[in-house]
Amino acid sequence: MRNRLRCAIRGSILMLALCLIRASGADLPRLLSLDQAIRLAIERNPLIQAARSEILISEGDLVAASKRLNPAFTLESENYPYFQTNPGPFFSNQEITARVDYEIQTRGRRKLRTEVARRAVEMQKSLYDDRLRQLRLEVQRAYYQVVLARSNLNVAKTVLEQTDRVIELNRVRYEQGAISELELTRVEVERLRFVDDVFQSELALRNAKAALLALLNADDLGADFDVVGELPVSDPAKETGVPWGASLGELRRIAFQNRADLRAAIEQERRADTETRLQRAIRSPNVTVGAGYKRNGPVNSLIFGVTVPLRVFNRNQGGILRADAERRRAASLAAAVRKQIELELQKAWNAVEINRKRVEYIEKQQLRKAEEASTVTLAAYRLGGAPLMDLLDAQRRYRETVRIYNQALYDERVSLYELAGVLGIGTGDR
Repeated sequence: MRNRLRCAIRGSILMLALCLIRASGADLPRLLSLDQAIRLAIERNPLIQAARSEILISEGDLVAASKRLNPAFTLESENYPYFQTNPGPFFSNQEITARVDYEIQTRGRRKLRTEVARRAVEMQKSLYDDRLRQLRLEVQRAYYQVVLARSNLNVAKTVLEQTDRVIELNRVRYEQGAISELELTRVEVERLRFVDDVFQSELALRNAKAALLALLNADDLGADFDVVGELPVSDPAKETGVPWGASLGELRRIAFQNRADLRAAIEQERRADTETRLQRAIRSPNVTVGAGYKRNGPVNSLIFGVTVPLRVFNRNQGGILRADAERRRAASLAAAVRKQIELELQKAWNAVEINRKRVEYIEKQQLRKAEEASTVTLAAYRLGGAPLMDLLDAQRRYRETVRIYNQALYDERVSLYELAGVLGIGTGDR
């Protein structure tokens, strides 16, 4: 009764804890920062949870590999004359044997098996850290995709508001007879393009938010929220953690030192090497020793025995060949990971340099000109000094220039985060 009560109390506490965890995770903040998004993704993303389970699975294999073999107990009864007419007393007219046997693992086989399992645990931990690195970059991209979509929506709404003011101005002019109905109709028809731009920007913003919520494993992918942050990068070293001013060779050294996928490949190589030594040790047979008690009628005696398998036909040649091949394969994969990191670093480095030049060019050469052209043309049109088509062209150019500028800012920021991801900076959150 007492045990049942304890089980019921433990079950109630567990259910209450699960409910509290689910309730705490169900509600997202209405205003989400990048750090909060990364933290929530690490806590709630199912792929991260699966990676944690992989660590626990490998730790279970480590515990199993470190255990010694269990002894075996044997009890035998022989030569009892059951089918005779008078077999006599049971314990006085037969052989009874009780013995214990234990298999001794030779050539450090248990130690090698434990080392293989330990390398597997370290490899899974490194793979988990690499999954964190990838998730962090995915959240950063999705987060600033929301910022980009929001900025484009603001631009679209601004252009639409200007167009609506022009329409109101033209309606007054048309009622006063200053312009024709055709000019009023032109600007009203042109409004459809700007309205459609608002609709497309709203769709992009909603989809970007849904993609971010999916990474956070939110219950409602249509939940409304806003994010903190702007597209321009004020301090690259502070915002991304990249050692600004370091040479490409120094960054390569940092990447090789920090990248978790490279550590996983190295651990796999070490594991394969240990597995090879284990398979070679299996060639030697284990020795089974035993001792026990034997009663043969009234005679009591002790028994001892040793069993040695004869490795005549199978000396684990197949296991050794397989282990050697896996060791060479692991070494090749580790070399491939190193080269892949070098390629990713070079691409990220190139993207940072090109995107920075791209942003500077748009800021200095195009953005101010587009703003001035739109403002001057709008003022001139209100005063009757510019035709309608010039105004519409100026608004379209301004809209496109700002959208290209926003995309360039997004690409610059994401390329910085990608460079930080290649370097493996800020990914050790286990």
